Amino acid sequence: MKKNEFTFLKNLQGKILFGQDLKNYTWLGVGGKAEIMFFPKDEKDLSLFFKNKPADLPYFILGGGSNLLIRDGGIKGVVIKLNTPYFKQFNCKNDELTCFAGLPNANLKKILPDYELGGLEFLASIPGTIGGLVKTNAGCFSKSLSDVLLKACIMDSAGRTKEITPDEFHFSYRSSTFDKDWIILALTLKGQKSTKEEIIKTLDEQALYRKTHQVVGQKTAGSLFKNPQGHRAWELIKNAGCDTLTVGDAKLSEKHCNFMVNNGHAKAKDLETLGNQIVRRVKDKTGITLEWEVERVGLEK
Repeated sequence: MKKNEFTFLKNLQGKILFGQDLKNYTWLGVGGKAEIMFFPKDEKDLSLFFKNKPADLPYFILGGGSNLLIRDGGIKGVVIKLNTPYFKQFNCKNDELTCFAGLPNANLKKILPDYELGGLEFLASIPGTIGGLVKTNAGCFSKSLSDVLLKACIMDSAGRTKEITPDEFHFSYRSSTFDKDWIILALTLKGQKSTKEEIIKTLDEQALYRKTHQVVGQKTAGSLFKNPQGHRAWELIKNAGCDTLTVGDAKLSEKHCNFMVNNGHAKAKDLETLGNQIVRRVKDKTGITLEWEVERVGLEK
């Protein structure tokens, strides 16, 4: 599409970019171009976008890019990123913390001690942003978002906002199912009063565990596959002899073979091919079909 076909964008206040390399917005460092990227200034600006965009114009909400593989052909339509100061707000009242969707989860490492709010430390170590926690019911250290979520504020594709209860997300292990037209604007979380010292201790312990057992300092998207019921994905991968597989610069981490790594100049195609090879080999050896935890989007090239 040509720029003059998007005249409806001229009344928006947020930043609009054409042909941006999406590899610069993902942890794996791969992906083609975005036809258009839109960084809405605030909720009103986002609502205006939806109320005026052509009905057939596709859009994609890009969060922190941590659990995501964008294919080499990029994404058509509009890629929306809630990355302005408005979408990074938070407020704490008693034992409830409301965070806007664009707030990085890592920011909780400062927020929780400052407000002496415990019980949410596990979220601080999950890569990405607050809004991205919902789709996969993200979790670690034996807790998931569904354990602490009180309510959410969403916007639909008509630009209307409303509050949603946790039940309406139909949470399950590393999954949720809700209307594909809902965009997460903010989450309200239930914490518990604690001391600054106890919170910092928990955060430090969890950070040390991740540093010791998981992949840090490399281009990775976190856990590649969900753990099948009664099994651990990494054991299935290793026992099927997949832990040393490579496709171009795509490989599995020596530290944890359920983490896929871009070892330099991998293409999205290399990474996806590697993942699909693992699925086939594990299926052939065990009869178990591994399910991708990393979301794959965009066009092949």
